[in-house]
Amino acid sequence: MSLINWKELSLSDKELINSYYDREPVRNCEFTFANNILWKPFYEVHYAVVEDSLVFKSGDGGLSVSFPIGAKDVKAAIDALAEWFYQKKLPFKLHLVSPQQFSILEELWPGRFLAEYNRDEADYVYEREKLVKLSGKSYHGKKNHCNKFKSLYPDWCYEPITDANVQECKEMAQKWWRLNDDHEEGEKSEEIQVTMQALEQLGQLDLTGGLLRADGRVVAFAIGEPCGKDMFVVHFEKAFSDVPGAYSMINQQFAEHAMEGYRYVNREDDAGSEGLRRAKLSYHPVFLMEMGIVTEKENAYERN
Repeated sequence: MSLINWKELSLSDKELINSYYDREPVRNCEFTFANNILWKPFYEVHYAVVEDSLVFKSGDGGLSVSFPIGAKDVKAAIDALAEWFYQKKLPFKLHLVSPQQFSILEELWPGRFLAEYNRDEADYVYEREKLVKLSGKSYHGKKNHCNKFKSLYPDWCYEPITDANVQECKEMAQKWWRLNDDHEEGEKSEEIQVTMQALEQLGQLDLTGGLLRADGRVVAFAIGEPCGKDMFVVHFEKAFSDVPGAYSMINQQFAEHAMEGYRYVNREDDAGSEGLRRAKLSYHPVFLMEMGIVTEKENAYERN
């Protein structure tokens, strides 16, 4: 019998979880300890060590597990997970599987699995240098927005978020929420709560933040962290829409000051929002990181 000891994620698990992320850096924005723990209040986040690999379990949309992270023996880990599903009399299901991970499954078990990808869940990835320099015709509009911000607010400045100014960011986030509150429960409500928690635990979760000042007040901020060896992920970005160029400016300044040494910037998915999709595409991603659901084809796998 395949026994898997699922545990509820807690702050005390940080060192263990990060040891597997360090072993096999996953560029997907979902797979960082900070992201895992911050969204825990809204999603079931349980994990287990299976055949010396890290696996997460989710109940959203039907029970599923993640592809084993840091596995030295992928076959042994997948076999153990499949056995667990079979014993539970549940269909085998993996979530957030990249095309590269699916190719591993195909190599080990040709024709056994089926992958379905959701465009709404694809991460947008950009070259940091392009976000910093905003050179060429493609970025002409973005550069104009930044120049307008600079001309309207000649006293502007960028600062890293520290203990000395984090309270101002919290107050700015609360004001942003009041201005954008649609009085409905849902993803926007959840995100602002998670953003506030990220500001509260910035150092504890090894997150990096940067803010933008205009006329002495905080008008924008961003929070992120490394995500793989050559990528930095931006988890949160907030700016006042009535401050012309604030969004373009915090995007450019955060990339310039917080991401030195990283080639790529992951700005997460668009969640199917048409407006957000247009905004993310306007920065010309170099590629999209697809994530899919993997299931077994009917009668494709016979257990011994």
